[in-house]
Amino acid sequence: MSELNKYSKTFTQDPSQPGAQAQLYAAGLTDEDFNKAQIGIVSTGFEGNPCNMHLNILAHQVKKSVREADMVGLIFNTIGVSDGMSNGTTGMRYSLVSREVIADSIETVVQAQFYDGVISIVGCDKNMPGAMIGMSRLDRPSILVYGGTVKPGRLNGEDLNIVSAFEAYGERLRGNISDADYKAVIKNSIPGPGACGGMYTANTMSTAIEAMGMSLPFSSSNPAESKDKVEETHHVGKAIRYLLKEDIRPSDIITRKSFENAITMVMVLGGSTNAVLHLLAMARAANVPLELDDFQKISDKTPFLGDLKPSGKYLMEDLHNVGGIPGVMKIMLDHGYLHGDCLTVTGKSLAENLENIPALKKEPKIMYSFDEPIKKSGHLQILYGNLSPGGAVAKITGKEGDVFEGPARIYEDEFAAIKGIGEEVQKGEVIVIRYSGPKGAPGMPEMLKPTSAVMGAGLGKDVALITDGRFSGGSHGFVVGHITPEAQEGGPIGLIKNGDIIRIDAKTNTLEVKISDEEMEARKKAWVKPAYKAERGILKKYIHSVKSATEGCVTDEF
Repeated sequence: MSELNKYSKTFTQDPSQPGAQAQLYAAGLTDEDFNKAQIGIVSTGFEGNPCNMHLNILAHQVKKSVREADMVGLIFNTIGVSDGMSNGTTGMRYSLVSREVIADSIETVVQAQFYDGVISIVGCDKNMPGAMIGMSRLDRPSILVYGGTVKPGRLNGEDLNIVSAFEAYGERLRGNISDADYKAVIKNSIPGPGACGGMYTANTMSTAIEAMGMSLPFSSSNPAESKDKVEETHHVGKAIRYLLKEDIRPSDIITRKSFENAITMVMVLGGSTNAVLHLLAMARAANVPLELDDFQKISDKTPFLGDLKPSGKYLMEDLHNVGGIPGVMKIMLDHGYLHGDCLTVTGKSLAENLENIPALKKEPKIMYSFDEPIKKSGHLQILYGNLSPGGAVAKITGKEGDVFEGPARIYEDEFAAIKGIGEEVQKGEVIVIRYSGPKGAPGMPEMLKPTSAVMGAGLGKDVALITDGRFSGGSHGFVVGHITPEAQEGGPIGLIKNGDIIRIDAKTNTLEVKISDEEMEARKKAWVKPAYKAERGILKKYIHSVKSATEGCVTDEF
């Protein structure tokens, strides 16, 4: 049996630490508490975003559970950035940066306060990987608690979600929606607390992390306002105590096999391209070997089954109602698509967790079968070529076809692209948005507003969009992001010109511009590197520390 207060005894049991002990008494601890384990409960809760607005409430419910398990729970907070709000603005430059701030702040507080274990309460997109990076660095008994998905919005008998609002804007650009109807969509898209409802980045990462074994069963699919989510918080205290007792740490759970489980889950459900970026960064923090090409290897052999938004019909709450993520994992395990021997935060193996899980309900048909999948291989494809020598990530569900070729329509940032989509983009073109990478933007913003404008304008099947930026999980269509090297660092995407013919081929996994090597070299010699766009503050720090998208945009390797 492990010593439960292995770290906190630095403060509570050392007679040479009177200042620390005085402050702990002031914080409400009793003499009895000084002999108990201390659990840091970190909440990414803040009032300005529905994904996070309820997390502080969940944190207090978790604290009660920790107390009932005869330990001391101490809540602290870290930051969040609302991707849904910052998309399409300069605020999105700070979204990916927030992942690093979250990881750094969790590491900082837990190390400085000597907490024995960590429970992370998370909601919006970057919260999950940020918390996982922080918990991996600390390697103390840890559990991730997902805040849960939002209820569907409703209007005129139809379900709505955050992407409905963005796509309504595209309809407005083309004059296909009245001002009154546009306003009605906006007002009814999000009915309350919870993360964006489709298989967007938040739900992608939460399901991947549950498959990895770092959250309790059903955590990723329990809706935010459900009794199931409240019930989940009641079990967290007992679970973290068991992890402390048995000294089960993230390094025991987060392995190469568990990453393969996570990636397979992403492919089966049709998850966000951001999963590639975040899982690479999480693997580096956990010292697990994982490369960009590993995603392609798993995609090649994993069918795409989930009929979930943005490319499909259903939302996460619908999936929860037919059996949730454990139900999906049970099917995957039965068909040999998961490593069942991986340890989880329950102290049991993944297979043991799934033994008594009932089969998914057949109606509505949210999950297709392995015999009749939506697509026989994964929707995420890793593309190489003279436009992406360092790799790129494509999200191709098969509904848009596998090959797209057309002339380039180039924009130097997303704001120009949004304007151009409404005014000048023609069918058959490849929209290019560049200088949007981790250093160039900076911060590698998501292109949800441009892709939603494309869909809303009715061009989803008629144009492609490529960028050295990234995409929201809500983006769909023929899209390629994470193009490396980025334009700011002299990548080929910064050298192409309007009218150059670009070919995206998901059959051969290539991304090419049809110009000669000699022409490409001549353009490279003539190219002049532009000045970085941030001269102070956190964005400047980010520019000078961030690695490429192929390396997960990590910032702790100098």
